[in-house]
Amino acid sequence: MAASTTLHVNGRPREVHATPDTPLLYALRDELALTGPKFGCGLAQCGACTVLLDGSPIRSCVTPLAAVGSGRVTTVEGFGDADHPGRVQAAFIAEQAAQCGYCIPGMVVAASALLDQHPHPSDAQIRTALDGNLCRCGTHLRILRAVKRAAETPA
Repeated sequence: MAASTTLHVNGRPREVHATPDTPLLYALRDELALTGPKFGCGLAQCGACTVLLDGSPIRSCVTPLAAVGSGRVTTVEGFGDADHPGRVQAAFIAEQAAQCGYCIPGMVVAASALLDQHPHPSDAQIRTALDGNLCRCGTHLRILRAVKRAAETPA
């Protein structure tokens, strides 16, 4: 049975009306019109739906609302917008890291989580952090350069 639930998304309380087993991704996209997180595989294998929950990357396509509780959710929209992109978003733009762009919101979120924990990551740390985020366009080298560029930019 659907019920009202308050989520804390991008620094604001937001009310959604859904069942506790509804995937977080559906609530974000369908109820809150936050379309940055994408539906990719629906199996937590591609990373297109990546968001942060209390600062840690999660796959919102397999995370039920009941598991979110009072946690703080951050989507790619929480890092900036087209007029004022965050440092990771700006680095991805500068390096032209997006080709089709479908995977980029998940990449930006995963890279932001990495930079929060490792402000100056090694290539190996970047590759490990983004290992679960697939890009079928083959812009992996641009994505790596973008994360390095973001690491060189003050937060």
